[in-house]
Amino acid sequence: MTIVRLGYVAMSMELKNASPSQTMTYAQFQKIDDREAAIRKLERISLSNLQHTLRILKHNAASEIHFYRLTSRLIPLANHGELRDWNYLKPLQKQLREVGDFAKEHNIRIDFHPDHFVLINSMKKDILKNSIQTLKMHYLLLKGMGIDPTHRCVMHVGGNYKETEASLERFIDNWMVVPRSIQKMIMLENDDTSFTLEDTLYLCEKLDIPLVFDYHHHLAHHRNAEWEVLWDRIIQTWRHSSLPVKMHISSPKNQKAFRHHADFVDTDLFFQFLKEIKGSIPQIDCMIEAKRKDEALFQLMEEIKTRDDVEIIDGSSFHLK
Repeated sequence: MTIVRLGYVAMSMELKNASPSQTMTYAQFQKIDDREAAIRKLERISLSNLQHTLRILKHNAASEIHFYRLTSRLIPLANHGELRDWNYLKPLQKQLREVGDFAKEHNIRIDFHPDHFVLINSMKKDILKNSIQTLKMHYLLLKGMGIDPTHRCVMHVGGNYKETEASLERFIDNWMVVPRSIQKMIMLENDDTSFTLEDTLYLCEKLDIPLVFDYHHHLAHHRNAEWEVLWDRIIQTWRHSSLPVKMHISSPKNQKAFRHHADFVDTDLFFQFLKEIKGSIPQIDCMIEAKRKDEALFQLMEEIKTRDDVEIIDGSSFHLK
């Protein structure tokens, strides 16, 4: 039997005043005349974000949720070119470690998904340089938490630039300048407009990167609708990982806005996927990318509990019979 574990992204809809993504723009930073005072304010915001992250992890543990995506906005302006001299890790060491220790103690898998402006296959050297810098920030945050960074950061292939093959080859060329420690952190997912499952699988097999299959993206953008014939190859991209295979699940908002995520997950759509992969792997971790975050997870579990083809394990996990 295959174990299915559900997770959600960044924000809790149940917890009040617990945003882990509070921010400050560089324009706001500049308005503070005393630069040291401005940096102290950044540190207070970052500290609050980490405290809220810990609150969310405690909420997850109480709700028996073992999979959670951290926001990439934990530390505002950490990557800004004008703040390269700010050692943001030093004043946050204790809080970062508390987050990591709690996640490990309660067996909560945590990872990141950097924003879309992280482009390994960019044609512009400055964008590539900034992308690597952003990935380095994620790496340092995970190290600060005491979490092994390996396969903890999922990202898209990047820009298509109306030349799929050339863009894929540019990813390979640019990959060679990414430090090995950061390479090991990366997972790739197929997207909904530029790179299909086949495209992404080409890179993952060539560069030994785990592939995170996004089912909704595949339905929105594919050449070959029969993803099932590629499933064994997807599994093989995880052969060197100590973590269970990961996928993304979401539902279209409607037929007209098919690419947009709905508030909740369509259970029937989800089980169309699960019935095909049942028994192929011992466990799969499914990241819910729905607008209602943990509320979507709880509703999905309530619907799953009524099915006779599953055996419930806890608040977010079940066996496929």
